[in-house]
Amino acid sequence: MKTLKINYKNFYYPPGGILMWIIIFLELFTFGMALVALAFSSRENPELFHESSLHLNRTFGTINTIFLLASGFFVANAVHNYKENYFNKASFQFKIGMMGGLLFIALKSVEYYTKIEAGFLLDTNTFFTFYWLLTGFHVLHVMVGLVILFIINRNITKTSIEDVEAAATFWHMCDLIWLLLFPVLYLIF
Repeated sequence: MKTLKINYKNFYYPPGGILMWIIIFLELFTFGMALVALAFSSRENPELFHESSLHLNRTFGTINTIFLLASGFFVANAVHNYKENYFNKASFQFKIGMMGGLLFIALKSVEYYTKIEAGFLLDTNTFFTFYWLLTGFHVLHVMVGLVILFIINRNITKTSIEDVEAAATFWHMCDLIWLLLFPVLYLIF
């Protein structure tokens, strides 16, 4: 009879390490609570939220979703190639992943510019307060993720697998947060 071996290291030390997962759960909890607050606020004035959400560019939001998901795909492949000691492939895929993040920020900047030009600012109404805070906080996370990926990629042959996995895990958290924000802000209201 064959016995099943359990690798306890993987259970107690998930990709990116336990500290990274604690950070991810705290971030998801923070964004989740903000989305709950958004939902409760929208119940007080659903017309305002609906009318305000119509001023968001769903095409930009969809394209940004594609940018981040594609970026996450390449970062995941980079980790796989890193584990196989294909450092050049991993580096190239990290660069493509970072390009997706930069494209996300560029398009989000265009969207922000159009909102500012149209007068939809943080203090316009409750919907736009949530919009600016949630998306701004997310953009900040994407910027931090890009810095982390850049540092990891710059020293790819000297970086430990734990650090590579931690960077990728943080990046995927940015993807996940956007996958929560996009439908709520752009599609539901």
